[in-house]
Amino acid sequence: MSLPVAVLAGGLATRLRPVTSRIPKSLVEVAGRPFAEHQILLLGRHGITDVVFLVGHLGEMVRDSLGDGSRFGVRIRYVFDGPRPLGTGGSLAAAVPELGDQFFVLYGDSYLDCDYAAVERTFAASGKSGLMTICRNDNQWDRSNVLFAGGRIVSYNKEEQTADMHHIDYGLGVLRAGTLAESQSGAPIELSAIYQRLLAAGDLAAYEVPGRFYEIGSHAGLAETRAYLSGKETPAK
Repeated sequence: MSLPVAVLAGGLATRLRPVTSRIPKSLVEVAGRPFAEHQILLLGRHGITDVVFLVGHLGEMVRDSLGDGSRFGVRIRYVFDGPRPLGTGGSLAAAVPELGDQFFVLYGDSYLDCDYAAVERTFAASGKSGLMTICRNDNQWDRSNVLFAGGRIVSYNKEEQTADMHHIDYGLGVLRAGTLAESQSGAPIELSAIYQRLLAAGDLAAYEVPGRFYEIGSHAGLAETRAYLSGKETPAK
């Protein structure tokens, strides 16, 4: 696996309070270990060994807990948001010097057990500047927000869903650094807006994941993810 991965872990996690009143969401206990460790071990199993955590609120705690990644067999670096929120897209733009020209991006509250190598191959073959993974959702795990037809994303909107949207943003993407050039002004911008911009330009590839995602962004999602990961062996290296 050649690409590094950016983990968006700088949010305030207000939906998980009071659990996240004193610790960041990445360190919430799930099946006997901080959630971020489950993410790192999963990435390592898929051959991804260069991980950059983009942190903000209580980010020092994430760094102190995970360290340099050597005990997991990976390399971990950290990029801090700074004095004011940048949004997920702005955080990525600030981290480009650490990430390089192409990279995976995933949310810090998502457990995504998919074929990362196949995602990377699809991105490389597409010739496009970005790729979004999607899965068939039918409003099961969250509100569907993607209209996917003929192997391509027709529309994507997290705020205004339509009845013909049966897929959802799975939570894993691939981007070229050039897509973030307009996000380096310092004004907050979200990753979803970057995806929409790429889609409008015909520059967004898609990869349909056959399974589902797990997440800890809500109390219900946390309980579901705890139940799922409790049945899995995830030993540290």
